Amino acid sequence: MSLTDQAKTIAGAFVTARREKRALASYPGEAPSDLDAAYAIQNLALELDGREVVGWKVGRINVPDDARLGANRLSGPIFADSVIDAPNGEVPEMPVFAAGFAAAEAEFLLHVAPGWNGAVPTDDAGTLAVLDAIHIGIEIASSPYPGINADGPPVTISDFGNNAGMVIGPVLEGWQDADFDAITVRLDIDGETAGEANTATMLDGPLGAVRFLLGNLSARGIDCSGGTWVSTGAVTGVHPVSPGQKVLASFAGHGTVRCTIAAAVPA
Repeated sequence: MSLTDQAKTIAGAFVTARREKRALASYPGEAPSDLDAAYAIQNLALELDGREVVGWKVGRINVPDDARLGANRLSGPIFADSVIDAPNGEVPEMPVFAAGFAAAEAEFLLHVAPGWNGAVPTDDAGTLAVLDAIHIGIEIASSPYPGINADGPPVTISDFGNNAGMVIGPVLEGWQDADFDAITVRLDIDGETAGEANTATMLDGPLGAVRFLLGNLSARGIDCSGGTWVSTGAVTGVHPVSPGQKVLASFAGHGTVRCTIAAAVPA
């Protein structure tokens, strides 16, 4: 089987499993070992899936994989039908693959304004200039394959970066001058604190995540001149969740975002 045929088989298996809301007990083929192979699978899956993409999640590639792979971040699409607006305290149900992998992450959500000209900003001021909003929110990470993260970044990339949804909370007031590092973020699951941190340890922070994402999309020939959300990375960590659990993300001085985890079921 050629590399292209392998990529098509893997992409098709993930797209079908996601559509049918069922788990995959094992990786559906020979797992990619580098970023080119991983993004080739993701690109094919995007074509097969066909849903509207309204944003992208950015995740960190940790040591020593960052040196081996030549990158310290990864990306995956966020589909329109998996995004929920919850600016006023709403508590949406967010579906996950109960027999696969599922986690919740507190994140800053940055929106690249329509009209981006394709030039990747080189500093924070230039990055802020291409944005039109920043919100607080929750990324739902979930995959039909339970080993999506344990098997390494190329495997994570190959299944849409392990994204399964996003809850958009209130706008970050004063976002144009926000000091992300000064905002303490906490994520609670069923009333128990799962993690607390700020963005100081997140490489070059949420704005750096936007720069990475724009460079990544540009290199892949993906157009986001119509505007796009960027879920910029887990501030407090990647916290496993199960159906029925309640998630609360708190951003000190800037509000909260909530959701309930539910099992994905076929339509």
